[in-house]
Amino acid sequence: MAYETILYEEEGPIGWLTLNRPHDGNMFTPTMCHEVRDCVNAVRRETRTRVLVITGAGDKFFCIGGRKEGMEDSTLYAGVLPALEIYESLDRLQKPAIASVNGFAVGGGQVLQVMCDLTIAKESAVFRQVGPMMGSFDAGYGTWYLEDLVGKKKAKELWYLNPRLTAREALAIGLINKVVPDDRLREETRKMALEVAERGAFALAAIKAAFNARHGGVSGLGRLAHDLLLRLYLDTGESKELGAAFGAKRKPDPGKFGH
Repeated sequence: MAYETILYEEEGPIGWLTLNRPHDGNMFTPTMCHEVRDCVNAVRRETRTRVLVITGAGDKFFCIGGRKEGMEDSTLYAGVLPALEIYESLDRLQKPAIASVNGFAVGGGQVLQVMCDLTIAKESAVFRQVGPMMGSFDAGYGTWYLEDLVGKKKAKELWYLNPRLTAREALAIGLINKVVPDDRLREETRKMALEVAERGAFALAAIKAAFNARHGGVSGLGRLAHDLLLRLYLDTGESKELGAAFGAKRKPDPGKFGH
């Protein structure tokens, strides 16, 4: 599938999604938000890819937020940058997503790396949440999930005072998982992704669904009960017996229940 604002390639079990607007800090636009969502959803629907890596084009910016342009003049959804489309698609993705932070992760870009399951960053990467100092905010994924990572007090500090964090400082507070030399980011990201890809796909999907269910409410529980457990149940003797009995208009055999 051809995209306008992102790049996507498969490398064995790894899918590499690159935000491809380096001339503008790899900032979100409405088109990029929808393309990332569509790409993630496509990965969700196939079994070739075991791990998704998200990074930015160039060597300076991962993503520095979003352009509040190209939308309708409305206070409804049509007038809002659809960044939630990205975050929600990552939340639904059964496969682990790794943020490979190749530069500045600011605003929506910082939220994006928070939404990924793991984050590896190069030594010179910078992390910052700037919304309240520039007339914006993310009162959803960007607050709840951040609190999970660093605790409520520290999350409020990042949102209220907007400190600029080095990669080492981000690692120290639990905001990211690993820091590597600048020239080894791609190699170390690949190494991490391949190691994750060796783990059981169903086990990882179940663990991720369990983590996300806390915030997802009925949607989060649905990822676990519907997307995982229902598919297994349909192959059981119980399910097959009930279906056959219903079709034959007879009483089911309880001896086949629980098998």
